[in-house]
Amino acid sequence: MKRLLLPALLLFGASLVADEPKIEAPKEFILFNGKSLDDWETVDVGGSGIVDLEGGVMIINQGENVSGAVYKKAASLPLTNYEITLEAKRLQGVDFFVGLTFPVGDLKTCATFVCGGWGGSVTGISSIDGLDASENNTSSYQRYDDDKWYAIKLRVTPENLSAWVGEKQVIDEDITGKKIAVRTGPIESYLPLSLTTFNTTSAIRNIKLTPLVEKK
Repeated sequence: MKRLLLPALLLFGASLVADEPKIEAPKEFILFNGKSLDDWETVDVGGSGIVDLEGGVMIINQGENVSGAVYKKAASLPLTNYEITLEAKRLQGVDFFVGLTFPVGDLKTCATFVCGGWGGSVTGISSIDGLDASENNTSSYQRYDDDKWYAIKLRVTPENLSAWVGEKQVIDEDITGKKIAVRTGPIESYLPLSLTTFNTTSAIRNIKLTPLVEKK
């Protein structure tokens, strides 16, 4: 009887494993692969620097105004529950070398994650309830050395905006009931998904967007 019981239990366990739902890993969207800028459109708001491809890296050249490029396929991407990762470094200049404008649930509702603004160190999100990154709860001062690569990660959910510079989490902001918008001015021309600089030249690579799997 015991000899018959063991195979039966093994078969039963195997059937449970077979019946378990398979969870597929979220698809990773490569926004910039270092081979071309075909998916990006340079925007000139007057005095903007040009955007080049050099050695597999996106170079946003310093201008007298906001400079950068818009991702042309943003409408095909998730608008919430996603992460964007990239690597960036400041080559020259004195202001933000990463201005990551991103949608928050809607193509017309966007904000900008700023690294190195207001003289080179202010880090935060513009704007929340009408307050810029230098004024709201997301504001902090981070040191950024020239010609050094920094890993940047931004996480967007309906309730929260979070961001990391390297391994350090610099933003963890509850946005429930808050007004999200970009700062009034030139950055409005870079909706809904873009990378920009101000009075600064930066190099950017490995730009990816990954949907988040909701826990059940």
